[in-house]
Amino acid sequence: MKDIVVIGAGHIGAAITAMLAASGDYAITVADRSAEQLAWLDPAPRVEHMVLDVADATALQRTLNGKFAVLSAAPYHLTYLVAEAARAAGANYLDLTEDVATTRKVKALSEGSKTAFIPQCGLAPGFISIVAADIARRFDVLHDVRLRVGALPKYPSNALNYNLTWSTDGVINEYCEPCEAIVDGQLRQTRALEECESFSLDGVAYEAFNTSGGLGALCETLGGRVRNLNYRTIRYPGHAAIMKALLNDLRLRDRRDLLKDILENSVPATLQDVVIVFVTVSGIKAGQLVQETYANKIYARGMGGRTVSAIQITTASAICAVLDLLAAGSLPAHGFVRQEQIALADFLANRFGAAYARAEDLVREVAPPRLEAVA
Repeated sequence: MKDIVVIGAGHIGAAITAMLAASGDYAITVADRSAEQLAWLDPAPRVEHMVLDVADATALQRTLNGKFAVLSAAPYHLTYLVAEAARAAGANYLDLTEDVATTRKVKALSEGSKTAFIPQCGLAPGFISIVAADIARRFDVLHDVRLRVGALPKYPSNALNYNLTWSTDGVINEYCEPCEAIVDGQLRQTRALEECESFSLDGVAYEAFNTSGGLGALCETLGGRVRNLNYRTIRYPGHAAIMKALLNDLRLRDRRDLLKDILENSVPATLQDVVIVFVTVSGIKAGQLVQETYANKIYARGMGGRTVSAIQITTASAICAVLDLLAAGSLPAHGFVRQEQIALADFLANRFGAAYARAEDLVREVAPPRLEAVA
């Protein structure tokens, strides 16, 4: 049995804890600075609660000493503190951050480490990179790799066509920070909320636009091989225009705490959501120009007598699957580990990764919905 620490007892941390506890293979310490937040967790065997502020480096390192791994479900701005403590304590490190700057710091910290540092283990970045890399490996020449992901309410009912399903800090961060992309073979930085496109899937209209962090390390991995590589977040139509007005016209990108307060007190949370994963790769295979597409929808469902949102399921199951693969010796045991080093078949065969299972494994040579630029 592996001893691990989960940092953060919010929606995602709670789902991670519940999944790992149910497996019976991990002894878990859940740490959060809020005793009230910890009290919301369902009691489970081999699960201990600890009130801990990750800003207390000494206490955090002491907690991680002797542990197999730490899984950070803390806000992105606290991620690096957990990574530093993991390095000092000699524990394996996994996180869910989408923040590009933080991941670069984690990568630098991992150099020469005797344990594994595996950031971005969630949905996007995370699973989306595993899918894209798996499809890309089957091509002789890569032309275009397009990644699209959305966590959406099933029943949108406000002007934003959106409900809070995930970290408000994380959403604001990915709407504000620069986005990486490869354009005509060159690494570029693009603006968040730009290059909006519209499409339909299963008869439902969506839009997708640039957001930060979703590509993980793919720009580095596929650099020099791919002509165009980009990531965009899926929302219902009209969302991007309103967010651009809030962030740019009202200048709330410079007052993120105020924007967070507005969103959390005006936009209801929901557990009735759907996660859409859509990856398209085109290029040359066996002398022919072909395209392969992966499309998947994951819905909220019951778990342990409670409704668990689709974003909780996909994010928590992804990091749990990576932990399982690491514990089984299927991943590198030290240094920086990219998501695209994980084989899709191994991920989906895992008991946690099976949450992403579909009726069909992969839809090949099928044209995706036509993407049209929105003026």
